[in-house]
Amino acid sequence: MTRRRTTLSFAAAGLAVAGLAAATQPAAAQPGASRPASAASVRLLALNDFHGNLEPPTGSSGTAVDENGASVPAGGAAYVATHLKRLADRHTLTVAQGDLIGASPLISAAYHDEPSVQFLGDVGVTASAVGNHEFDEGYRELQRIQWGGCHPKDGCSPAGRWKGAKFDYLSANVVKEATRKPVLKPWTIRRINGVRVGFIGVVTKTTPSIVTADGIKGLRFDDEVAAANRSARELKRRGVRAMVLLVHEGDQVPAGQRPDACGVVPGAGTRIAKEADPEIDVVLAGHTHQQYVCSVPDPKGRPRLYSSGSSFGRVVTQVDFQVNRRTGDIVRSSLKGDNHVVTRDVPPDPRTQAFVQTWKERVAEIANKPVGRISADLTRAPSPTGETALGDVVADAQAASMKDKGAQVALMNPGGVRTDLVYKASGSEGDGVVTYGEAFAVQPFSNVMGVTSLTGAQLDKLLEQQWTAAGEKILQPSAGLRFTIDRGRPVGDRVSAITIDGKAVDPAAVYKVAANNFLLGGGDGFTTFTEGKDQVLGPIDLDGFVAYLGSAGTIAPPKLDRISGS
Repeated sequence: MTRRRTTLSFAAAGLAVAGLAAATQPAAAQPGASRPASAASVRLLALNDFHGNLEPPTGSSGTAVDENGASVPAGGAAYVATHLKRLADRHTLTVAQGDLIGASPLISAAYHDEPSVQFLGDVGVTASAVGNHEFDEGYRELQRIQWGGCHPKDGCSPAGRWKGAKFDYLSANVVKEATRKPVLKPWTIRRINGVRVGFIGVVTKTTPSIVTADGIKGLRFDDEVAAANRSARELKRRGVRAMVLLVHEGDQVPAGQRPDACGVVPGAGTRIAKEADPEIDVVLAGHTHQQYVCSVPDPKGRPRLYSSGSSFGRVVTQVDFQVNRRTGDIVRSSLKGDNHVVTRDVPPDPRTQAFVQTWKERVAEIANKPVGRISADLTRAPSPTGETALGDVVADAQAASMKDKGAQVALMNPGGVRTDLVYKASGSEGDGVVTYGEAFAVQPFSNVMGVTSLTGAQLDKLLEQQWTAAGEKILQPSAGLRFTIDRGRPVGDRVSAITIDGKAVDPAAVYKVAANNFLLGGGDGFTTFTEGKDQVLGPIDLDGFVAYLGSAGTIAPPKLDRISGS
């Protein structure tokens, strides 16, 4: 299938997936369909889940499946800039769907992601939904990123006083509980080619369960559809009929799916795309790091585009449509979507390349500092029980960092361990040497460590929360903690034989358990942590990890026997 055919037929393919009758397919699926005489052409280019990847991402994160089904190198700010320039015409707006920052490589995160936000503004992003990771450092830090000013603790970056993002962050469903007002703009309007287009931004309503509770204290995350519909009504009152929903939520697709296929497993993203106000013409999604181009029916049964563009700057989504100049509305039959892989077989944009190199040099002294040694790869590859070598080492580091606060054991959420520690040298540091930059890549969130008091019964209840209707998340235990799991038993009764330092846990006794503040706040559904008492906070998790690497000697992969069973 050629790219042209794929682009023209996306709506028909998406509608077939959605189970609609062929009679409802838009005219865009019919080659040669004419456009209204009074129509204005508009092009959107979109990015999602960039996560501060200014340098080309590596490993599996640095490849994408292209239109031919091949896995090709993709991503990197200088290549994103080149592809955006090649795809843009004079009637183009560039937008984004959140998680542009947070969980970022050190080159961006060391300066609170100001370099990435600067880059995105420089390449023309005009509006973006907030993502859950935009709240990693709390909503007040997000407001600083939006409006400017130097970091309250770390001060100004080497570039000087931060001037604020050049684009609008949109958060229609994030409101302050006290005032019920949005924490940032809910929507914005842009004029292009003589017509107005409204953009609404929403973030997944599950955000409170996946970010640190302290950072969003006082905020409420409303249902995405309800918030989008409120904004759509407001835009309509202002005479805006062409509307695009930027939503940081999405769906999963089969592994290896080509960029312009639909094939989504309907979930939270599809629900939003189908149920949002019929005035909304386009739904651009993110969050799940998948690539797809679909068409779904709105509440009136009319097809509208629903798409997502992978992650880490590996895909740019292009959306073309016509706006009726008389009514101001998008001509649905003109909608065309196309996901473009950001290949590295094009010349990198020289200005962006120089920008990235500047920040790479600024952070090099920090990143290249040796902080420890390992005797072999420490990976996130799970044992049959879900235990990992690197997860165990991180938990050991956390227990050590909170020992002076009374910690007996520690538990680490697996999603917070972001990459492997590899024995082979990544630069001139030598094999087995762990640098600060490598340690940061493992623990990039700057969570605060803490200790809480749980009874043995609560610890058992907590470990049972590793399974929910959504699947399993196996907590990584420090060396002193052992337990057995049995996945064949009902949810809520799968954990047994819990011991601490070789002694059976007494349901009535009290134990000091260390964890990061994401977990202590009930993150990832581990709400039993919030029942703990006498909580005491300690260092940043990364600081504890670095201190442990420096004091533990050469670390070998631990034997994966802390969790037994199957």
